[in-house]
Amino acid sequence: MVTSHTNKTSPILRGKWVLTNLLDSPPQPPPAGVPPLNTAPDKSGRTLTTREQIERHRANAICSTCHSRMDPYGFSMENFDVIGRWRDKDEGGKVDASAISPGGDAFSGPDGLKKLLAAKPQVFVGATTARMMTYALGRQVVPQDMPAIRGIVGKAGPSWRFQDIVLGIVHSPQFQMKQAAGGAT
Repeated sequence: MVTSHTNKTSPILRGKWVLTNLLDSPPQPPPAGVPPLNTAPDKSGRTLTTREQIERHRANAICSTCHSRMDPYGFSMENFDVIGRWRDKDEGGKVDASAISPGGDAFSGPDGLKKLLAAKPQVFVGATTARMMTYALGRQVVPQDMPAIRGIVGKAGPSWRFQDIVLGIVHSPQFQMKQAAGGAT
């Protein structure tokens, strides 16, 4: 629900969420003056699917630059409505959950997204470790934390056991030397 509007799904917000939370590669903020999504019917009066509306928006080369990174991940989750129920149609027609990743890999639906993420476990595990490190430290990770995160991911692989990541964080200098508010250790 957090990646949908009140009455409409948003592949854009869903794709941004995947990039930010699962791949640790957030997109740039949209430039000033980006027009809202054109939800008007096509020239024949047919209501467009959410995907078709976004593809019309992406026809602008300036918009396509950012959307080509986000939208494929969001399109793969379009079978979920605004509250997460499965659907085969949206207001304009059949849901098309197929996509091509920025790297050129074709995938479709949530199962395809899962396989795509699992094909590069170091990226996913690295993003997960960074998120967990943020929580454990009570602050955002900074560039100086990245060697420790890469070390934790390297040590945890290739089994990628959750407990190995947690122990890596707990044994990291960043966690063990964390300062409490006010400077006391």
